Amino acid sequence: MSGHSKFANIKHKKEKNDAKKGKIFTVIGREIAVAVKEGGADPENNSKLRDVIAKAKANNMPNDTIERGIKKAAGDANNVNYETVTYEGYGPSGIAIIVKALTDNKNRTASNVRNAFTKGSGSVGTQGCVSYMFDEKGQIIISKEELEDNDINMEADDIMMIALDAGAEDFSEEEDSYEIITAPEDFSAVREALEAEKLPMIEAEVTMIPQNYVILTDENDIKQLNRTLDLLDEDDDVQDVYHNWDE
Repeated sequence: MSGHSKFANIKHKKEKNDAKKGKIFTVIGREIAVAVKEGGADPENNSKLRDVIAKAKANNMPNDTIERGIKKAAGDANNVNYETVTYEGYGPSGIAIIVKALTDNKNRTASNVRNAFTKGSGSVGTQGCVSYMFDEKGQIIISKEELEDNDINMEADDIMMIALDAGAEDFSEEEDSYEIITAPEDFSAVREALEAEKLPMIEAEVTMIPQNYVILTDENDIKQLNRTLDLLDEDDDVQDVYHNWDE
């Protein structure tokens, strides 16, 4: 089984995030707060919180930081007023971009997102203008290097069977990674099955996967798109950015 692996992009994102750990920890901290408010502070009884914790670990957030975030969220649950908002639009050469944010001020966030698109010669569109080009899927990436570092000698077929038995839709092996795709509703079960086998996941979240990817050849288009993506990356309200640019 095969798919279009984005492991190289994920490594690139992680390198950027390593330089901006404060940003990614803020992002995940908000997700923890929302998950605790919606389902309580006990991960055993809150599948959304378990998924956020898995995302936190995949981004190298220390366990004590995660636990502090949960305790803080439990104490401040009544004060959490973040709303989920989604923006869709276009970058240079029609690149499709989806921005998901958690915000306590929608006007501020809308203004910042619009500014990021405009400065990169793009534009914000209407709801649904590009989301039809993406599929919402659970995506789990396992690095072969991390398997070796953790002395896990499991064969690809064994990992594939664990994932498929738990409900995964697709499994692909790339040169340096394994990619597992699930339906959104099956993501938690598949992730927990892999976690039970102590398999280290460098990416574990429900994401938006493009149906097709676009290659940019014009250097100015690439520069402008990177400007938009960098501005969105710097915005604490922005949780995730999805696009169909094949980097």
